[in-house]
Parts: sequence; structure tokens; C-alpha cells
Amino acid sequence: MRPSGRDLGEMRPISIETGVTRHAEGSCLIRCGDTHVLCTASLEDRVPPFLKNSGLGWVTAEYGMLPRATNTRMRREAKNGQSGRTQEIQRLIGRSLRAGLDRVALGERQITVDCDVLQADGGTRCASITGGWVALKLAVQKLIQAGDVLSDPLEDPIAAVSCGVYAGQPVLDLDYPEDSEAGVDGNFVMTASGRLVEVQMSAEGATFSREQMTAMMDLADAGVAELVAAQRAAVA
Repeated sequence: MRPSGRDLGEMRPISIETGVTRHAEGSCLIRCGDTHVLCTASLEDRVPPFLKNSGLGWVTAEYGMLPRATNTRMRREAKNGQSGRTQEIQRLIGRSLRAGLDRVALGERQITVDCDVLQADGGTRCASITGGWVALKLAVQKLIQAGDVLSDPLEDPIAAVSCGVYAGQPVLDLDYPEDSEAGVDGNFVMTASGRLVEVQMSAEGATFSREQMTAMMDLADAGVAELVAAQRAAVA
């Protein structure tokens, strides 16, 4: 039995609320159970120096957690510099969102996706990728409506979900009690069409078999399909 009472292949409740900030070109609040992440997408008519005059667009991401996103207060990273974990996660988010991007169609402009964790209960990087795509899509829709982009550079949604081995069983969408006790922890970033973007898997307490890995990938397929349905409903 999972601590939450969910079935092995059952996701936490998912909701995506769009248009939650006034100024960002795209924004959403994604809730995956008790993990809540505010995602905003900001458009800039410039690109990093290495892309100047290339005709290619760029998407980058930043990630952070509010001091009381967890059960004890954390010090703000702005005072102390970003942790290695934060840097790794925001690079993952940027890589993941670029994987589904037609940079030629976007044109020579940059969109920065900010993912701010308001409340954490496991899976914050996965929620950030899933919600980040929604915010990015909304920003791109404004470009299309204005006639600044002729074709949609984001045709295939990108979403992410965690899987792991908890109490000897492969499970989908780990919350914190499971994540902290899991023997295996994995994050799966995928396209709506089922292509893998990135897989992060590690044995936390014991090794795992190829069969368990396959079972987790099957669970991830089902979880991403559910997330993509929520994404498409949010941007429709």
C-alpha cells in the first residue's frame, strides 16, 4: 500500500490554471497533488551572443523554491548563490523545453521560463517541465496571434513524470514520503508522441532489474499521456 492510498499506476490529482500573472506573456500554476509550481514565460527580442544573426530562437529556464515550500524554512539562494541541485534542475528544464522547439520557426528571439516552487511534495522538476511547457506555449500563441511567428514552433508537447521502486513495487508519480524512502528514483521527460527526451534513474538503496526499469517506463508512458491531456486542455 502506498502512503497516499493510490494504486501503483495512479497519478496525483493534476490541475493547470493559466493566466495567473498579469505581465508575463505566458503563465500557469500547475498543481500535482501538493506540489505547486508557478511557471511564467517572458519574451525578449534578443538571443544569447552565440546565436546572434543566426536566425535561430532560444528557450532557457530558471528554477527556484520559496523559503517555506518545504516543511522547514530554507534560506533564499539569492543571498547564498544557487546550489548545485538548482543549477542542475534549471538546465534540465531548459534542455527539455528546447527538445520540442522548432528554433527556426521561433525566429531570433529568446523566451525565458521561470519555475518557482510555491509548495513541494516531490516531483518539483517534473511539474516545472510540464507547467513550463504550458507557459511557453501560451507565450508562443501570442506571437502567432500578433503575426510575429508564421508557424507554430511547439507542435509536440513536452511533459515529465517521476517513477520509482517503493516497497519493492514500481510506482508512478512519487510524492515526498515515497521519494524519501524509494529504493529507485527516476524522472522521465517525454514528448506527447512518446519519444524520450531525457531519463534520470538511480538506485537509492538497492540495484534494480531491467524488468523493473521497463515497468517504470511503461508507467511513465501512461503518466505523461495524462499530463499531456491536461496541457492540451489548458492551452486550448
